[in-house]
Amino acid sequence: MNIQLLKGNFTQSEALDILTQLVHVKIKFHESKIEKSDNEEDIKMRENRIKKLLQDFYEAKQLIITQKQCDLNAEIEIG
Repeated sequence: MNIQLLKGNFTQSEALDILTQLVHVKIKFHESKIEKSDNEEDIKMRENRIKKLLQDFYEAKQLIITQKQCDLNAEIEIG
């Protein structure tokens, strides 16, 4: 089963807003798991995932700000 989370053409502002909110939700998810975890390996993995999300977001933002319109697609595959 798939969920089409995002598909369309957006203005620069809309694309940045959508991506910012999606990344923020994912970071909050990892932060909440870190707060509840006693497993050092799990905590480090989640901290690295947050760093990667922030780096990817920064790179995406640099690309988006060079465009007036932006196509965004996101699908969740459940299996």
